[in-house]
Amino acid sequence: MKKVFATLTVLAMLTFGSAVVMAQDAAAPAEEAAVEQVDEAAPAAEEAVEAPAEEEAGGLVALHKTLKTKFIEGGAGFMALTLVTLVFGLALCIERIIYLSLSKTNTKALLANVEAALKEGGIEKALEVCANTRGPVASIFYQGLSRYDEGIDVVEKTVASYGGVQLGLLEKNLSWISLFISIAPSLGFLGTIIGMIAAFDKIQQVGDISATVVAGGIKVALLTTLLGLIIAIVLQLFYNYILSLIEGLVNEMEDSSISLLDIVVEFDAAQKKAKK
Repeated sequence: MKKVFATLTVLAMLTFGSAVVMAQDAAAPAEEAAVEQVDEAAPAAEEAVEAPAEEEAGGLVALHKTLKTKFIEGGAGFMALTLVTLVFGLALCIERIIYLSLSKTNTKALLANVEAALKEGGIEKALEVCANTRGPVASIFYQGLSRYDEGIDVVEKTVASYGGVQLGLLEKNLSWISLFISIAPSLGFLGTIIGMIAAFDKIQQVGDISATVVAGGIKVALLTTLLGLIIAIVLQLFYNYILSLIEGLVNEMEDSSISLLDIVVEFDAAQKKAKK
């Protein structure tokens, strides 16, 4: 019996081993096929990723060529002159946006610091706080507090007067921006007139009205007008954004000035009470 069991065990082991080997042999081609599919899919995926990038680059190049062609067709002289208004207008707009952004002040914190300084060290301490703070609101506070010895009425008038000065500084160069907004379409319309005159001159020379004769002049007219209107629209958007920034700063200046006067009145009353 032991020999029979031993024989059966050996046969079972041999059978199981051969089955495992056959399974591995059968799985190997499948794995190789899967690897080959992955290898084949990888270049396809890379091509799929590279295709949109190449299309985008090609689209940008085509757009650049189209703009360059239209710029030349519109007349390089007038188109370049119109672009100059865009360059100067954008430069002034960026300068104003940076200046106004830096002019913003945390008025609540400034008022709290001024009030605390008045209680701790008086006017001199409050002036030091204002001098170390950036922005038109701090400048107005400094000018008003520096005239405290002349009375509350003088402080109020000083704050109002210097507020007008700061408003003028905030609105600096806006007239130039509005000028470029007006000049850009005007130059475009001037190009339109010149293009139409050129078209009629050709009609007069040829003695016949045809699309081919007047097409060049009309194209110049339309392209210059289009560029001028686009520049005017862009500058107008920046101009309105700058105006909104100025309005916000002016509101802060007015509100904080009223609050400052209230603080000064309370401080003055406390000083008079302490002297009595």
